[in-house]
Amino acid sequence: MLALQGQGCHNINLVTPTHQVPMILRSLEIARDRGLKVPIVYNCGGYEAVETLKILDGVIDIYMPDFKYAASAPAEKYSKAPDYPSVAKAAIREMHRQVGDLVMDRNGIALRGLLVRHLVLPEGLAGTEEVAEFIAREISPDTYTNIMAQYYPCYKAYEHPPLDRRITDREYRQAVRAAREAGLKRLD
Repeated sequence: MLALQGQGCHNINLVTPTHQVPMILRSLEIARDRGLKVPIVYNCGGYEAVETLKILDGVIDIYMPDFKYAASAPAEKYSKAPDYPSVAKAAIREMHRQVGDLVMDRNGIALRGLLVRHLVLPEGLAGTEEVAEFIAREISPDTYTNIMAQYYPCYKAYEHPPLDRRITDREYRQAVRAAREAGLKRLD
């Protein structure tokens, strides 16, 4: 972490870090004692226990969760996690409570806050409209939200139509429009 900071990195991005939280906490303690000052990013899938997030209160500067599904049926079918929507909502609420809306410096570098990513899936399987409404109404209309178009079918996706195809331009435009209509102001 200190070497990355020394090379000019803007943050330390912990990717899918949940299973390493005890080691991360110890490592951050050591690194901060030795001069680590850049923001710490918790880059996760959104399926996080609130109890774990509470342990990270005051440690993480930027939370960057996915919000994959708005409904239980596709969460169950494609990820074997029917409780994904409720777990992700509780996690995102807690993340926002800890760090608030995303704050950037004058160069657009993130310093602190919440950034939610949402991958648009074919035929609306991700529930973009519901995800956007939840974020705008229950988190903040100023939540920095990345509406992502890069879904690409891999491995066994071809066995699960409509996941056997990329999204269309029309589907992506509809998703962005739904996010705007829900009241989200900071879209990427």
